[in-house]
Amino acid sequence: MTDPTYWPAPAKLNLFLYINGRQPNGYHELQTLFQFLDHGDTLAITPNQSGTISLSPAIDGVNDEDNLIIKAARTLQKHTGCPQGAHIRLEKRLPMGGGLGGGSSDAATTLVALNHLWQTQLSQTTLATLGLSLGADVPIFIHGHAALAEGVGEKFTAVSPDEKYYLVVKPDVSISTAAIFTHPDLQRSTPKRTVNELMAQNYENDCEKIARKQFPEVDKAVSWLLEYAPSRMTGTGACVFAEFDTAQDAQNTLDTMPNWLTGFVARGLNRSPLLDALQQHTVS
Repeated sequence: MTDPTYWPAPAKLNLFLYINGRQPNGYHELQTLFQFLDHGDTLAITPNQSGTISLSPAIDGVNDEDNLIIKAARTLQKHTGCPQGAHIRLEKRLPMGGGLGGGSSDAATTLVALNHLWQTQLSQTTLATLGLSLGADVPIFIHGHAALAEGVGEKFTAVSPDEKYYLVVKPDVSISTAAIFTHPDLQRSTPKRTVNELMAQNYENDCEKIARKQFPEVDKAVSWLLEYAPSRMTGTGACVFAEFDTAQDAQNTLDTMPNWLTGFVARGLNRSPLLDALQQHTVS
């Protein structure tokens, strides 16, 4: 048994999210700006020769067959014919149903880390293709750079938004992506715009109106944060974030947070900590 290696699975924010249309297969065409945070889950991975994938601790309410970490590892095994296994210990910090991409990030980190540890030598592009089969947000975490994502979220244009400080808060509610994307009143006809047009405009989220209407807790969280700084929902929610120029300003607002919210302060990053970890493990 070897010692575990440690791999970050960072959160993401959708700094904006616009829905341009809907495909016949039900997927939505969108334009969204992804940026990473210096806050997230950590995976401690110990490869072995058993051929089996094990995970601890168990996640309440999630079967192994539905867990994205295990699905990612098995997908890599199947694609490469790798006979090796691994035990993965998850240190979970990101809330489920929060719109921070926690499950997708865990899956991406699993693919990237095991591709290195098992020496299966797949390209980043191939890993991203495998990731897309697990979820629409998985490829951006494998890509590892802040980007405008288009199509169903798989076409990337590298961008460098300001790396601000964020206060991220979560009301006591979990929102499924499907609940938002299948809602009949969801705005689905925002015109497509160029990268320069998108980056120059005030950022908005087409999903926020529905989420605030369906979930009063989200509406209450946005209303509270807007008193302090520009604020909006990330992804399909339920997390809401406010942007600040300094960590102290964000922390000062966190210190006044009401007890019906949980939250944290983080820095926006245009390069994912996962890329740094891979580089470090590759040279060590």
